[in-house]
Amino acid sequence: MTDRVAQIQAEWRRERPDLDTSPQGLVGRLHRLASHLTEEIVAVYARHGLSEGEFDVLAALRRAGAPYERAAGDLASHTMVTTGAITKRVDRLVAAGLVERRRADDDGRGRRIALTPAGLALIDEAFAEHMANEQRLVTVLSPADRELLEPLLTRWLAAFEAPVSPSRPRTSAPTPG
Repeated sequence: MTDRVAQIQAEWRRERPDLDTSPQGLVGRLHRLASHLTEEIVAVYARHGLSEGEFDVLAALRRAGAPYERAAGDLASHTMVTTGAITKRVDRLVAAGLVERRRADDDGRGRRIALTPAGLALIDEAFAEHMANEQRLVTVLSPADRELLEPLLTRWLAAFEAPVSPSRPRTSAPTPG
């Protein structure tokens, strides 16, 4: 099957036959697939008036379980965004009445971010549609293909997200091993 990535690889093989372009087949397709998937996923969030980051914050609070709150400082570790980005997203969600900032019971200076009833209702509705959308997106693969692909992607992702220690600093991409 010829796709845009295969065409690009063929051009590079012609122009630079001294280089192995086989990684481009995997990385290029994953990159293009991630772009397509992101478009499909953020469309669901937008239908609920949310950005990708706002959905992520609401989902992290919902996953915490009742009373649907997390320490402000911990929220970044439960999402896919930085602490600086969390502040901006929480500000927007507070303004929309979807979350509130509370004083931590055990530390008067500490803050907790909590879902409001409106935020809980919205994330429950948005997450249900999100899961239906993801189910639709993966149906192009057979159940057997999904079973094969998930552990491969898990292992590859773990190579990038493995904890970094002083004895194993990350300087760039992980090395095979």
